[in-house]
Amino acid sequence: MNLLRQGRWFVIVGAAQWVVDWTTMVLLSHAGVDVVRANIAGRVCGALLGFWLNGSITFARDDASPRWRQALRYIVLWCVCAALSTTGVATVASMFGLGWAWLAKPLMDGLIAIGSFLVSRHWVYR
Repeated sequence: MNLLRQGRWFVIVGAAQWVVDWTTMVLLSHAGVDVVRANIAGRVCGALLGFWLNGSITFARDDASPRWRQALRYIVLWCVCAALSTTGVATVASMFGLGWAWLAKPLMDGLIAIGSFLVSRHWVYR
C-alpha cells in the first residue's frame, strides 16, 4: 500500500474519529460525568468508528487476514492509547481545571495518533 494514500486516509479517518471522541468527552464531562469516565466513553465511541473505517478504507487489502486478529490487535493498541490519553487528560484536569483538559485533549491525542499510525500500519492491519 502507498504510504501517502494510507497517511492521507488515516488523517481523514482520525479527524472524524477525534470529533466523535472529543465531542463525547466534552458533552459527558459538561453533564457532570467525571473526566476519566467521559474520556474513556469518548475514546470507545471514536475507536468503534476508527476500527471500521481504517479497516475498510485506510489499510484495506484484498488478502486481508481474518478480522478477529485485527480486532484483537486493535484492542491492545486502543488500550495503550486510551491509557495515555486518559492519564494526560486527568492530570491536566486535576492541575488546571476541566476547561484546560478540554483544550489539551486534541494536542495529546494528536501526539498519540502519530504512534498509532505506525503501529496500525505495521501490526494491527497487516
